[in-house]
Amino acid sequence: MASIVESGWQYLITHFSDFQLACLGSFFLHESVFFLSGLPFIFLERAGWLNKYKIQPKNNSSAAQEKCITRLLVYHFGVNLPVMLLSYPVFKFMGMRSSLPLPSWNIVFMQIMFYFVLEDFIFYWGHRVLHTKWLYKHVHSVHHEYATPFGLTSEYAHPAEILFLGFATIVGPAITGPHLITLWLWMVLRVLETVEAHCGYHFPWSLSNFIPLYGGADFHDYHHRLLYTKSGNYSSTFTYMDWIFGTDKGYRKLKELQHVGDGDGSKQM
Repeated sequence: MASIVESGWQYLITHFSDFQLACLGSFFLHESVFFLSGLPFIFLERAGWLNKYKIQPKNNSSAAQEKCITRLLVYHFGVNLPVMLLSYPVFKFMGMRSSLPLPSWNIVFMQIMFYFVLEDFIFYWGHRVLHTKWLYKHVHSVHHEYATPFGLTSEYAHPAEILFLGFATIVGPAITGPHLITLWLWMVLRVLETVEAHCGYHFPWSLSNFIPLYGGADFHDYHHRLLYTKSGNYSSTFTYMDWIFGTDKGYRKLKELQHVGDGDGSKQM
């Protein structure tokens, strides 16, 4: 397996420059993973398939979905791509490389776990700040236009928010100066996580059913369907920050009531 990965990586660094891989390659990878993972949820919603796993009964209109996709393309090419181009010198200065040998999987794993923990911490506080009255009204309310989220709404946000919360995602790699393959893996995992958190479906195979403190769609959907002053559930991937500061109390109380209701229903049967 390692030799296959190294052979593929050798091909990339032979045919493309470091700048092309780090900037254009990263952008292409992001767009591919984001849209390939997010678009199926639009088709699921339109077709009405797997509705028993849908968290909210309401569906988004086709016009609302198309508006989201159009805005996303504008934001991605108008904000994300320029940021990737401009941040390249910073990452190079901090030690990012694309050359062989590839890092060991132990190093990759430790760095990505560090990124998750750091991103959760920074994202939580940034997200809470965005829910203050002025910032919510002028910035974060764009993201909350979709009270019933679907996968692609995960990156539907005001350009200022894209930059503000995007910092939480890139600060870890900027500190450690990882190999480019580590940065790509982190980006793929982060995109898949945020798409799943906004997908609007809670499946039996959802990661939140198996990984302790993992938020997932059910946790974040609660955040979208409440008023901004009462929502809570500000965490990104893992929910420990909400648990520590008690900003998930409403969600946990709801889960307790649902559990009691399910129990009473079972007894009646």
